[in-house]
Amino acid sequence: MRNVMIISSLLLALLQGSPVQAGALEQAKRLHERLAGVPADAATLSQMQTLIEQGNARAAAELAMQHPDFYRTTLKLFAAPATNRDLDVFEPLNDYTATVIGLVRDEVDFRQLLQTDILYVGADNLGLPPYQSDNNAHYLALEQQAVDLAQYLEPRSQSSLNGIPAEAAAGVMTSRAAAKAFFYLGTNRAMFRFTLMSQLCTDLEPLQDISRPTDRIRQDVSRSPGGDSRIFNNRCVGCHAGMDPLAQAFAYYDYQFTDEDGSNGRIFYQQSGTQNAQTQSRVQPKYHINAGSFPYGYRTPDDSWVNYWRQGQNMSLGWDNSLPGQGNGAKSLGQELANTAAFAQCQVKKVFRTVCLREPENLTDVSTLHSITASFQTGGYQLKQVFADTATYCMGD
Repeated sequence: MRNVMIISSLLLALLQGSPVQAGALEQAKRLHERLAGVPADAATLSQMQTLIEQGNARAAAELAMQHPDFYRTTLKLFAAPATNRDLDVFEPLNDYTATVIGLVRDEVDFRQLLQTDILYVGADNLGLPPYQSDNNAHYLALEQQAVDLAQYLEPRSQSSLNGIPAEAAAGVMTSRAAAKAFFYLGTNRAMFRFTLMSQLCTDLEPLQDISRPTDRIRQDVSRSPGGDSRIFNNRCVGCHAGMDPLAQAFAYYDYQFTDEDGSNGRIFYQQSGTQNAQTQSRVQPKYHINAGSFPYGYRTPDDSWVNYWRQGQNMSLGWDNSLPGQGNGAKSLGQELANTAAFAQCQVKKVFRTVCLREPENLTDVSTLHSITASFQTGGYQLKQVFADTATYCMGD
């Protein structure tokens, strides 16, 4: 009779949508599969079950993250969308993705992602094609040979690999993969926009603020689109007044093809003491295209940037008041972006989607995200711990 009553209670709970707490074994299975993407072997599963039963779910999560597929699959899929304009999770392994994986593995302050002279490459003893600044063969070989990235990724100075000076290296923003995706053609605004999308979890539309000064909007933006200046004042200003003075940080960068069919190319940086033949300065010609749209607009003279969004509605991104809010080049801009509250919140949101396989759905989820974000910020911005904390939260789903 008692068994019948228990079964009836469980069925009623399921029908009413009430949660039924999974047992330690089921939680261990789920935790490993969410983090590593594959089932655990019997010995690992037993260890994880014991740790969960002892109230040490974080240690169980850390055990799951020792599996090579946490790095080779879970972290690759986590990082890949940020490396291409289509936000495709199936983008091949590249220097951007490998650097994310390495920073997580080594428990480096994750803010370095946007501001450090670093790239991760495969170990020299693997017999792979060496890193080349104009192609992705090194990383394709790493992926095709299913190399254990937990063991065989090594950090290198970016400046020693891709030919740009250390002071111009800005983490993944100046990786070859990012340059190919976001510096190719265009106006270099794409690098700023896609960095916002991938690392601050916002696009330009929510950031529109027509109250910002318009003095740094470039010449290629018409002040009367279709003959109607109201469109400029009420729409174009909203994005360009803030974006253009920030994207000026990339004025010396470009992506240049190195073969005739356009399959290979490298990041280019106009170094000090040199100048572009067209602009007679270090600024790349793309910053001066379509100047006739409004000749009296801002003509970019250098790579100095200023953040007008530190005032107005976009103060909500949580800018760091200890920073000056202006500077020169991509590295200092990366520091400005990586030290926002939005950057920390975005990383936690992305991890939640990765390991919980859903969006936050209720107040408990939101409260947990806030708590994990706070721990992330006070604990040295170690993203590996965010994976552990988030996965243990969701292991009972």
